[in-house]
Amino acid sequence: MISKTLRTVWARFALLVTEDDGMSTAEYAIGTIAAAAFGAVLYTVVTGDSIVSALTGIIDKALKTAV
Repeated sequence: MISKTLRTVWARFALLVTEDDGMSTAEYAIGTIAAAAFGAVLYTVVTGDSIVSALTGIIDKALKTAV
């Protein structure tokens, strides 16, 4: 009985060690840094003067349009 339990525990441990599901901590860190960098670039682009003036122009034109 102890032998069977030990084999079961050993088999489960072997599966845990060899499974490759999901990301590791390093992959999470790199993914988080990449997402933050993309967000910073997107924020810089959207808050730039040309984008703000273009969006303001579109909104002004839409508000001044007669229906």
